[in-house]
This record gives sequence, C-alpha cells and structure tokens, in this order.
Amino acid sequence: MDTLEGYVLHTYGSERYLRHAVASVHTLRRHDLKRPVALYADESQIARLKETGLDRLFEVLEVLPPANRSIVGFKHHLSSFKPFEKCLFVDSDIVWCRNPDPMWRKLQAYPFTATGLEKADAWFGGPKGLGIILDRLLDRRRRTMKRFDLTYLPRIQAGVIYASDNDTTSHVTAKAREFLSRRSETHFRSRLDEGRSEESCEWSIAMAMSSSDLPIIHWFQGQDSPQMDYIEGYVEHDTDFMDVRCLYYTDAFIHGLRGLPNATLRKFLVEVLSKLPGRGDYMWVTPYALHFGWMRHKQPFFDLSDRIWEALVEEREVKGGPVIGDGFDVPSEIMESIGEQN
Repeated sequence: MDTLEGYVLHTYGSERYLRHAVASVHTLRRHDLKRPVALYADESQIARLKETGLDRLFEVLEVLPPANRSIVGFKHHLSSFKPFEKCLFVDSDIVWCRNPDPMWRKLQAYPFTATGLEKADAWFGGPKGLGIILDRLLDRRRRTMKRFDLTYLPRIQAGVIYASDNDTTSHVTAKAREFLSRRSETHFRSRLDEGRSEESCEWSIAMAMSSSDLPIIHWFQGQDSPQMDYIEGYVEHDTDFMDVRCLYYTDAFIHGLRGLPNATLRKFLVEVLSKLPGRGDYMWVTPYALHFGWMRHKQPFFDLSDRIWEALVEEREVKGGPVIGDGFDVPSEIMESIGEQN
C-alpha cells in the first residue's frame, strides 16, 4: 500500500465522551470499512473499552497524555498524534452520512487543511454579548490582522482537520501555540472568561493557517459539502441517522440565519428575506459528516450515542461475538507501517 489514510479521534474524562467516540466510529463503519481508526483516550476510558470488548473498534488505541487532555492540548499538538501518513482528525460528536472516498480524494491535494470559511465573521473568537458592538466600532479585528501582518482571517471549524505533511503540520500547530500565547495582543476572547471549562483552538489555528498561506476546505459546497451542522428544523433524518438530508440555502446570508437561537424569529426572517429575487433558492443535501457542534442542538446525538453504546455492549454480553461494524481486520503490512510511524 503506497499511502496510509486513517481517522484520528481523542477523548478523555466522563464515559459519555467515550460513548460519543464509539457512536461516531460506528456510523463511520456504515460507509468506510477500509480505513483504520485511531483513538487517543485516558487510561480509564481505554480500560472501559477493553472491559466491554469495544476496543476492537479501533486499530490504534493509545493513552492520551495528561498534558494533552484539553482542546488546545490536543489540536495544538497534532504532529504528536499522527499514526497514519494521511490523517483526518475528527471530533467525536460527528455522525457519518455517506461514503467519504470522494472527500479523501479531494484532500490529497493538501499538506494541511481544515474545514471553514475564507472570511471569519465578527463573532469568531469575539465576545458573545453586546461587547461585539464595541469590537466592530473600534475595528479590533483589523487591528489584530495588522499587528500580526495578516491579510485575511479565515473561519476555522476544527471539528475536521486533515494533515499529511509532517513538517507543515508541525509548523502550523507551533504557530497556533505561539498565537495563543499572545492572545492579549489580539481582539480574541478567552473562552475561560465566559465560564467554559476549555479554551478554543479555532482562532489560533485560523491565524496560523493565514500566516502560513494555507487554504481551507470550504464547508459549504452544496451537494458535496464535507460537513454541516445539526440544527433542529434544518435536518431530516430517521432515528438512527441512516438517512440524512440537510436544508441548504444557496444564499450565504439566508443560510447564515440558521444560527439564530429563536426558531420563530429565524423562520420569519427566512420567509421574508427569501422572497427577494435570487435569495430563496435551496436544496436538500447529504453531507459526508453531520456535526453536532451547537450545544442547544446536541441532544439527538446524545440519545443516539447512548443507544449505540448499549446495543453494542449488549451484543457483546449476549452473543460474545463481534460488535456491529467492527468486522474490520487491518492487513498486517498496514499495522507494521503504523508501528514504524509510532
């Protein structure tokens, strides 16, 4: 095998996060039975996997060091967790909806990339309340870009990151760590100050990719979108997310209204503004991955991951056979290659 492609996930802490990773891989195996999956997890989660027999879902299972058990701890050090020649680092709150082969073929052109948008909006890394108004009036975004000699600032969605070239991966993540250490010189806000338990990695990776002149993978590509967000009212699906369709407005502004928290206001604005010429075009698309990144829209994924976990564990306990979707035997030459890279 000339190249080795594989998926990389990480998890730590509560068992519920482990359940998310198992559920995500289970949905992946509906569509991809040939690429291996690596999981970096804490000791208790690995022990739990082995106890239930679900460790067979992962071809690489390694302990995630304590220093890397955070968002920036992992995603700012991706070069240290790259067991395959070409890695797709994906969050565990993702449901796979279709065969990802075409996406992998597209990714081969990149040494390092992530899904996102070429231009970040004012909310990206900024205050989430009325403070955004002052940021806009003072044009702090432009000040940050000028200070760090950036000509553009992309919007990175770090739930899907692709890395093939080791040197580029090391360079980008090192730059991201540097930008994070200089946050006080930027307009970006610490998510810790908002009461969150972890710092965001996205704006620092965005700055690193901009300074390195690396292109992003646009996450809105119509019928070929690499990923889309799960938002109630915008996704049609069955109970097990076997058949998924997402409402996709071709007008970027109309499509952007999906993020409004008030469903009634959102519906009203979409109905009114979509009546303008050329603004109401839409399609139903099936992305490669459905990402449950919005906290207020995560419950369907929580329910799905619990159902999948319980079904797989029960099948192990009752039948003692392989779990659904784990019948994936990695060829010996691939495992030897993985060992050499580690």
